[in-house]
Amino acid sequence: MSRVTDAFANGKAFIPFITCGDPDLETTEKLVIAMEEAGADVIELGIPFSDPTAEGPVIQEANLRALSGGVTTDKILDMVLKLRRTVTIPLVFMTYANVVFSYGNNTKTNLEGGTEKFLKRAAEAGINGLILPDIPYEEKADFQPACKKYGIDFISLIAPTSHDRIRMIAAEAEGFIYCVSSLGVTGVRSQITTDIGAMVELVRETTDIPAAIGFGISTPEQAREMSAKADGVIVGSAIVKLIAAHGADSVPYVAEYVKRMKDAIR
Repeated sequence: MSRVTDAFANGKAFIPFITCGDPDLETTEKLVIAMEEAGADVIELGIPFSDPTAEGPVIQEANLRALSGGVTTDKILDMVLKLRRTVTIPLVFMTYANVVFSYGNNTKTNLEGGTEKFLKRAAEAGINGLILPDIPYEEKADFQPACKKYGIDFISLIAPTSHDRIRMIAAEAEGFIYCVSSLGVTGVRSQITTDIGAMVELVRETTDIPAAIGFGISTPEQAREMSAKADGVIVGSAIVKLIAAHGADSVPYVAEYVKRMKDAIR
């Protein structure tokens, strides 16, 4: 069983997301350590990209702040390697295909080299999973075999519009299945109206890989409600908002938020 799947073995999992390098990598490092201590089961680390198509304004702005501060994929990989001296929970990269393809300044004719180089370094740094929201099921063959080679779970997303494809995606899923709760981009939502229960049921008919719900969850009440329907919850924008508000002083605020969310789903 994978390290990522194992993280769901002791009850409902809480999975926070942060953008690496927002406001700086030193703060990102402190945030990861604090979130693990506060009860996070898996942490999603966003590698900033200039055109993050799945993200709403909150995470888009975090990407811009991080890139403006000079963050690079190499610096993030170095940070993960350093974190692995103390952090034991699974760490998952969330980024876009272009970041992986173009790693190491490969020419257009050597795209495969970029993917291989990226995954090799990610595995050496201690990354356990990869999420690429801009890669549909039909194109995952560009990444999944290389992920397998380096022992990294290629984590699939299913959306409210996936319908008949849910079983197909679930049958080949690794780590956990990322259930997108709402149509559109990431962001805080006052209500989640999608029939999440039906999505998760289709997953469970096909596989015993855990299902975690993300996009739109921000309050302990929403987390409790969603965790009743799935195996875990993912929160990004609400945490990134706290970081935007408090910058380098955000660590205690984020730690307290993660603790409240984890307590809500226990």
